[in-house]
Amino acid sequence: MIARTSSSTWVRGVVEMFATEGIDVEALFRDARLNIAVLLDPAGRFSIDDVSLLWEMAVARSGNATLGLSRELALTYGKLGVVGHAMMACPTLLAALEQLARSMDVVSNAATFALIPDAEGHWFELGHLGGERPVPRQRVEFGMLTMLGFCSWITGRELQARTVEFVYPAPDDATAHLAVFGCPVRFGAATNRALLRMRDLELPLSARDPDMATLHARLVEAELERLDGAPTSHQVRKVLVEADRRRDGTGIAGGQRGERVFELPLAAAQDAELRRQVHDLLCRRGDEIDAFLLREAADRAEQRARRIFGEVEAARGD
Repeated sequence: MIARTSSSTWVRGVVEMFATEGIDVEALFRDARLNIAVLLDPAGRFSIDDVSLLWEMAVARSGNATLGLSRELALTYGKLGVVGHAMMACPTLLAALEQLARSMDVVSNAATFALIPDAEGHWFELGHLGGERPVPRQRVEFGMLTMLGFCSWITGRELQARTVEFVYPAPDDATAHLAVFGCPVRFGAATNRALLRMRDLELPLSARDPDMATLHARLVEAELERLDGAPTSHQVRKVLVEADRRRDGTGIAGGQRGERVFELPLAAAQDAELRRQVHDLLCRRGDEIDAFLLREAADRAEQRARRIFGEVEAARGD
């Protein structure tokens, strides 16, 4: 079972927000039986249930059912760390969000982020994986505001989503939600997501820099490999995500190992470089890839992984 965790950088920002709202964070950690010193460890991680517990306790102690529902708080305390720097150096907002989709595990591999094309632009979807505790709605709302606020900051524009949707039932009074998001907010939806217009996604970023983008992308990849514990799993994920990003449809790639067929989006089958990467990985580390795919397919239940690894497992016929 893959351990689902959030980075100490992200959790530290959340805890600093709690403190700003008058919550005694030392008492919070003591009563939750968590080590507050982990917040100061750049490589530290907190489990998905530990983060949810902190949110539950903070909401209860503050007496504020909309704790964190503030653009100012989200922009100040929503900390993406090295991933945020990599996003800032991208050429456009869409490229920055694509970078986040590739590297969300660094911020939290308990969270999911996916971009879904729409006639008006793209939806970005937020979700969570694993854990036994329910994820508090305040945690998801803060994450949504963090993303929208960060988009505004790196573009230098006050962006508004076209629509925001949450899986949670409507609160008794949704006035605060409507005010802070500045757009229609729907509850009881299938996923937590926000729709961004194409004209906003195409905006150039003020800090765009191809050299810095390359540098930060390498730092992100190094962190992903550290979290994975081995480079193979990240290599596989990188090939699959790149193929998915460039696909126009789905199909069967021609490569196979023994009698097992490795299914990829059609773009991979048509792209010589991607086909070469897949072939090299299968030849050099086929057994590791088999184990990785099975582990991921069994553990990851969200839409993006179901689409990619579900197709792989079905094609393998295991």
